[in-house]
Parts: sequence; C-alpha cells; structure tokens
Amino acid sequence: MIPFSVLDLAPINQGSDAAQAFRNSLDLAQHTERWNYRRFWLAEHHNMPGIASAATAVVIGYIAGGTKTIRLGSGGIMLPNHAPLVIAEQFGTLESLYEGRIDLGLGRAPGTDQRTARALRRNLGEGAESFPRDVVELIALLGPMQPGPGQAVRAVPGAGLRVPVWLLGSSTYSAQLAATLGLPFAFASHFAPGELFNALNVYRSRFQPSQFLQAPYAMVGVNVFAADTDAEAQHLFTSLEQQFISLRRGSPGPLPPPVDDMDWLSSPTERSMVKESLAYSAVGSPATVESALVRIIAETRADELILTAQIYDHKARLRSFEIAAELRAEAAALAASIT
Repeated sequence: MIPFSVLDLAPINQGSDAAQAFRNSLDLAQHTERWNYRRFWLAEHHNMPGIASAATAVVIGYIAGGTKTIRLGSGGIMLPNHAPLVIAEQFGTLESLYEGRIDLGLGRAPGTDQRTARALRRNLGEGAESFPRDVVELIALLGPMQPGPGQAVRAVPGAGLRVPVWLLGSSTYSAQLAATLGLPFAFASHFAPGELFNALNVYRSRFQPSQFLQAPYAMVGVNVFAADTDAEAQHLFTSLEQQFISLRRGSPGPLPPPVDDMDWLSSPTERSMVKESLAYSAVGSPATVESALVRIIAETRADELILTAQIYDHKARLRSFEIAAELRAEAAALAASIT
C-alpha cells in the first residue's frame, strides 16, 4: 500500500498567532501518527506572516518530542540559506535525540524574497549555483569520519549518523541531481505541477544506485481538502486560494477564513493562475477525493504521496487528513488495477 505523509507549514490563521500554530501542528502530528501516516515534514519559509515554521529544525524537535513513531523531517531546508555544517549539526542533534526518526529534505530556493535571503546569509555568494556542492558537503558531514588527519572539520553531533537526505524540487534540476547522487526525490506538485512528469522521467531514467538507495524513490505533493460534501470541501479550499493569490500579488498574509465566493476577491486571470498552480489538489467528498487520488497515483506512479492542507479550521483540517487515511488502501488498490 502506498504510504501517505504530511507536509505542514504550521499555518498562522488570521486572528491567531505562531504559538497556536505550533500547538495545532503538534496535535495534527499526533493524530496523523495514529492514522499511520509515514512522515510529518515541515517547510522552511521566511518573512511570511502566514507560516510559522521558519526555524524548521527547532519546530521539528518540538513535534518529535510530542510523538513516538512517525518520522519527522524537513520539506525542506532551503540549503542556500545555510552553511552545510550548521545543518549537519542541527539534524545530527535531532537524530541523536530521536534516533531513526529524522529525515533531511533539501531545496535550492531561498523560500523567501531576495532581500530576506540576504538578511539570512548576509553574503549570498553563488546562492543556488553552489547547491550541488553544498549537498555533497552536507552528505559527507553526516557520513563516517575519514581516517587520518585529512578531515579537519566534523559535525558534532552529525558525523556517522547518516540522516536520510532527500532532494526536493519543482523542475528537472533537482531531479537530475537526485538521480546522479542516488537520493530519493520529492516534487512540489502541490503548488508548481508544470514540470512534474518531465522531472519524474529525468529522475527515473537517469537514476544511479548508491549507498543510500538502490532504485529510484519518488514522492509527489498533493493538496487534500476532504470533507463530508463537495460543497463543504470547496468552501474550505478558498482559504488556500486566497492565500495563494495574496502571495502572487506580493502581499503574503495569515491564512484567511474561507469565503462563499472567490469571484469578488480575484480577477479571472488570477483564478486561472490558481487553477493551474493548484491542479494537483484533491478537493471534495470522500468519493471525489478518492477518485482524484487514484488518478494521481496511477498517472505519476509515485512511491509515496505527501499531503498538505492549508485549512483554516483546525478540526476540519484534522478531519480532512483522517478521511485521506481512510481512503489510502482502496485508492492504492484502484490505482494499481489501472496501471
């Protein structure tokens, strides 16, 4: 049965704050652990009033401390913002505290605007262009110590812990790098599906077995807004649509409550953009969501789905993930029967 995982942005709702967002994230992680989700990942974003997971490793530690079995990780750490040694130490610390439960997903975008990226790292240098070299350096820092005096810098903790490293992306760039290095790959189809199939084809066709992975392993992102009825789910989905439009307008804000009609809040061009960007969304009643998940699993041949849901009401968000968990086995079986 295909595993389902969770991507959480620790959303800050209008009228709420980061403290409540973190409590909601922990509650969601505890529920999804009971519902047999495999991973709970948090994403690094900065200068975003609606996203609380900026200090991603810190939040992962908080969630890990309140759960027992679910894997915790980053979806992802934006490596251009950080020195590889710092990330190796952070995730080495997490792995030391929560052995066998930590994943390290890496992205090459800054997760913010250029001014904020400069504030994060001061000297951007080569930025994303140094990403392949930084990934290799980070993997080496998490690998075994080399004998002799040649390795003067070590991650303590970190060295020898072999925290699983994933590459994340929305284009063929990271797909090709993941294939070359023999790493698992996750595609951001939940907000940028345009290059999904090209990236999956590149990754699978060019994959080189490694000490980390013997065969390609691809995870695909999906927005899931499940409710008792199609109308209720579509209503919940308007929160994400509003937030997405605000981001594209250059005015990101907290997650807004759902509305009955998006037409008066957006232009036809904006609604078309949202429809295209959020095409990999399963929105509706259980039957509607199951049909969408079957299609996505069958057409992508994903090894794993990572589900995300920017739902304003926390109870409705929990219910959406619960419905998806209930559908997992049948959706996987139906998808297998048509591929």
